[in-house]
Amino acid sequence: MNKSPETYMKEAIRLSKQNIKNGTGGPFGAVIVKDGKIIASGTNCVTSSNDPTAHAEVVAIRNACKTLNTFQLDDCEIYSSCEPCPMCLGAIYWARPKKIYFAASRIDAAASGFDDSLIYDEIALPIQHRKIESEQLLQEEAKSVFDDWDNLTNKIEY
Repeated sequence: MNKSPETYMKEAIRLSKQNIKNGTGGPFGAVIVKDGKIIASGTNCVTSSNDPTAHAEVVAIRNACKTLNTFQLDDCEIYSSCEPCPMCLGAIYWARPKKIYFAASRIDAAASGFDDSLIYDEIALPIQHRKIESEQLLQEEAKSVFDDWDNLTNKIEY
């Protein structure tokens, strides 16, 4: 019997609370469910792993993909204790679960110092107006690799 979405969300929130008690990262937890079972979980490990990409959702996605031995999370649901940041949202879309549930909002997170508004604002700007300078180099050389990809007959599309 499948549990209610609230049951899985309570687990994500429990993980977020435990994570701050353990001192291993920020107040974020996530679980991934398939066929009514939690198949993976993750907590924010940014500070303990010195990895700025080690957000709860990304850690959970990595763990779920290892568990399922796949690079996509078909028919899975992600439960996050907080609305995913832009990086996590991108990772979630690449992983292709069927649904995302979240508890706290990005506004709730911002009130505690986890403000992603700069990133949301930067994404909308033309490259030349962003705060971190970007310079494009060797476009034609890099584009030729896409031509090679296009001509592959044994590629795995994703």
